[in-house]
Amino acid sequence: MAEQKIILTEAEKDKLEAERRNLIDVVRPEVIEALALARSQGDLSENADYDAARDRQAQVEARIAEIERILHNATIVRKSNGNVAGIGDIVVFLPTGAEEPLSVHIAGNTGADPMADIPVVSNESPLGQALLGKGIGEEVLVDVEEPYKVRILEIRK
Repeated sequence: MAEQKIILTEAEKDKLEAERRNLIDVVRPEVIEALALARSQGDLSENADYDAARDRQAQVEARIAEIERILHNATIVRKSNGNVAGIGDIVVFLPTGAEEPLSVHIAGNTGADPMADIPVVSNESPLGQALLGKGIGEEVLVDVEEPYKVRILEIRK
């Protein structure tokens, strides 16, 4: 079965590559050292430090493998031309009936971070899908359980 293509901006790709390098160059050696220290304590059958180090090793190796899978299946997108909303853009919009505009940063399908200062939405989220390819002044319908409309006010790179 073919893997789903993953869409990343250049910045998201760079962030994943930096995390991978840190896991390989810094975290993995720390875990190996912790394992060696735990082994030196003797009986491994009842050694909580050894069990914890093995669990951490499994987590680190799983995250490295996940990042490598993401990067292998990634399509890197460039910023849009500014006339329409694209991945990597910040879109300022006004929901119908709202008084204050809201902003979101549109990311690829692995980059969502709703807790960021400017919330980051995936291109696959209902809001991301509604905004992509639309221009300033357009009113778009966000297709969720209770649909709502937003008017795009600004698109920033």
